[in-house]
Amino acid sequence: MPTANDQLRQARERTASPTQPDECLSRQELADLVNAYVWHHHQRKVELDANYIGKLERGAIRWPSALYREALRVTLGASSDAALGFSNRRRSVVKLATVDRKQFLRTAALGVGTLALAPVAALLEGTQPTAAPARVGQTEIEQIHTAARVFAGWDHTYGGGLAREAVLAQLRFSADLLGANYPAKLHGPLHSAVGYLAHTCAFMAFDAYAHDDARRVFQFALACAEEAEDWHLRAKILSSMARQAIWIGKPDEGLTLTEHALVRADRLTATERAMLHTAHARALAKMGRVRETLIAVGTADDHFAHSNLANDASWMRYYDAAQHAGDTGHALFDIAVHGRSPAEATARFSTAVAGHTAAYARSRTISQIKLASLTMATGDPREAAVIGSVALDAAGTIRSNRAVDDLRELARYSQRHRSIPAVEALRHRITTLVVAR
Repeated sequence: MPTANDQLRQARERTASPTQPDECLSRQELADLVNAYVWHHHQRKVELDANYIGKLERGAIRWPSALYREALRVTLGASSDAALGFSNRRRSVVKLATVDRKQFLRTAALGVGTLALAPVAALLEGTQPTAAPARVGQTEIEQIHTAARVFAGWDHTYGGGLAREAVLAQLRFSADLLGANYPAKLHGPLHSAVGYLAHTCAFMAFDAYAHDDARRVFQFALACAEEAEDWHLRAKILSSMARQAIWIGKPDEGLTLTEHALVRADRLTATERAMLHTAHARALAKMGRVRETLIAVGTADDHFAHSNLANDASWMRYYDAAQHAGDTGHALFDIAVHGRSPAEATARFSTAVAGHTAAYARSRTISQIKLASLTMATGDPREAAVIGSVALDAAGTIRSNRAVDDLRELARYSQRHRSIPAVEALRHRITTLVVAR
């Protein structure tokens, strides 16, 4: 009797239905999403159904085709085939090392034979990793900082869904440098650099909904920051950890993390304090503590009024006026949709959308989606449809599960206005985009 594939079933049950977001994805819905993905990305028509998904979950099929595995990984937000319980026990891995050199060159030149038939994964297995240098200096530290900045820039622009594996590989290499020889004076700077890269890696995992990976890497980043006694990096990491906790429905944990980060607020810059009080406000808003939310937003504004990005580390350069407006807008959104006046949240989201540059496309798009949801819930649904349509134009270039979830939220708020043609057209576009992902 085959062993049930509980990993696949659990991944499906963790994923929200595109039509009924309060319920999990059904087998037929998952099959439809896979069919749509394969058509959208490979122009191949396939016809999976609930029965086939059932066979996968029962373990009757352990190794579906490559196209199906790709579509299932993307649809369910899995980082690998193994994460969905897929394994190919019968696959014989082609070992290029055993191939006669002349025969290998002939087949490689012709594009046929062993090289053409070998699975891509097999070609990469056993490749020689880059050796860590015996001694680390300032040059290596600067290179780690550069890698972290590059990946963080990619994340801000395109989301965490495309380059996460690349930054994880870079982090593994960089972490190995902690065991190399280096002057004592570089102990702190090296740990800070690795911690910065780890934070970038963790946040990309969070954005891609690889939450377990994100938590583990955030903890590693925090350990690096504390080893370096880098209070600024520590504040940034704890802020991001709080944001993840709040996002996955644990605002109380997020509140604790922000308070932990503010223990020695005197050591932080005004920008960092603004960032942390904003996260504090977002946690309080999720808990329905309206008065405290407003106080926290006011406190964040007071600190941001004294912000000077020239005094901040490179990882804080993103937190400009547009970012502050958007982040505080999120906190005010949660109390506005429950009866508080939406005017201030609307103004802040509008400021964020206008102020974000192309380099921060994900933040701009998320603020625009939230503005559409707020307008749909509390204002003119036709205006909301226009705002939402513009946000959807941008969302197509971003691979962010957080943005996709915000689109689902917009679809929920628009449901009661679906009789309006513009709103129904928006809902259709959202469904099409979500299915294509």
